[in-house]
Amino acid sequence: MLEKVVIANRGEIALRVLRACKEMGIRTVAVYSKADRDLMHVRLADEAVCIGPAPSTDSYLNIPAIISAAEVTDADAIHPGYGFLAENADFAESVERSGFTFIGPRADTIRLMGNKVSAIEAMKKAGVPTVPGSNGPVGDDPEATQAMAEQIGYPVIIKAAAGGGGRGMRVVEHADQLLNAVTLTRSEAKNAFGDATVYMEKFLQKPRHVEIQVLSDGAGHAIHLGDRDCSLQRRHQKVVEEAPAPDIPAHLKEEVAQRCVNACKEINYRGAGTFEFLYENEGFYFIEMNTRVQVEHPVSEMITGVDIVKEQLRIAGGEGLTLQQEDITFLGHAIEVRINAEDPNTFVPSPGKISYFHAPGGNGVRVDSHVYGGYTVPPYYDSLIGKIITWGENRDVAFARMRNALDEIVVEGIKTNVALHRDKIFRDTAFKEGGVDIHHLEKKLGNH
Repeated sequence: MLEKVVIANRGEIALRVLRACKEMGIRTVAVYSKADRDLMHVRLADEAVCIGPAPSTDSYLNIPAIISAAEVTDADAIHPGYGFLAENADFAESVERSGFTFIGPRADTIRLMGNKVSAIEAMKKAGVPTVPGSNGPVGDDPEATQAMAEQIGYPVIIKAAAGGGGRGMRVVEHADQLLNAVTLTRSEAKNAFGDATVYMEKFLQKPRHVEIQVLSDGAGHAIHLGDRDCSLQRRHQKVVEEAPAPDIPAHLKEEVAQRCVNACKEINYRGAGTFEFLYENEGFYFIEMNTRVQVEHPVSEMITGVDIVKEQLRIAGGEGLTLQQEDITFLGHAIEVRINAEDPNTFVPSPGKISYFHAPGGNGVRVDSHVYGGYTVPPYYDSLIGKIITWGENRDVAFARMRNALDEIVVEGIKTNVALHRDKIFRDTAFKEGGVDIHHLEKKLGNH
């Protein structure tokens, strides 16, 4: 069992990890930047260490500072949360080399799954369905590139192997645009990620974004916690998530989930992870794996009763995964909305002091947030200030409870996207019926 954990993150996920540690009797160390001394988890942690000035490059991305914090507090493990260094293989390696436990996969697994090309190759080998594509990097032979695109069928998409967050990708509708698109994407990839490798895939026209949550102990035992639908997105960023994904045949979901479990065993995956798919015309197509806990993990927790962060801690502490697949029962439906400090119409960030905060409540309502009245949202980091998660015995009840929660929440002093959720998303007939594609929200918003 772990005894003391450094929480190498901030905001709501840091508070989430702290709560799980406290429940398990694990002592906590909060690391924070100079801008974050008033964070809730910093106040609640057993110890707190300032690791640098406000810019994340000097604090939350400063590997030596975080490892030093673990050394001076005599901690035995580091939890990276999500974002920042959570999927940085060099960080995971440095943590382990310094004698601490990294609460997540091994560094070689993060590298394998962090590169889109090697990830797709590994998934193909493990029997996970993938998008028809180049099955590796696009080479330098223009004729071979053209022939490959013809075989896949237009439209195709050129993607940076080291890309992410919607960056480093270009859709090609016609053959005469292909070679120029490859050159441009390579250049962008080199500048943004330091790696010019690109690959090609079939571009799916109206897919949904569906993902499978897994837990694996790295020693041959793995399970899944069902699926989530994260299709409501703006600029490739998720806005609303739900579990389970509506209107997809159960046997298709079970089959792909089992393949993900098998893939975890194949690559000796350790910890919590998520397989992300595009789903179209009853086909699942693997796009990437997130080797960390995700923002939307609560919806899976709500329908299974499994605490994903506690399972991360148990696996990292050497207890392994005690849950069997037959222990997992799926009950009801859960929906999550992300509350951001931003203008609901222009999406411009809105940092500043929260003069008043009232969280919604009631049966089946969960709020994961680090903010409070008097807290100042700094301008240096992601605009996420909290998440509302609602559960119901069916999707309609979860939906109704979310509408109630959005009516109840009060955040004064800054702008938030609550009005976007309340007035547009949860009044949208197509979304209420379920099964919208990944382009639906942007079309509704007029590509803001």
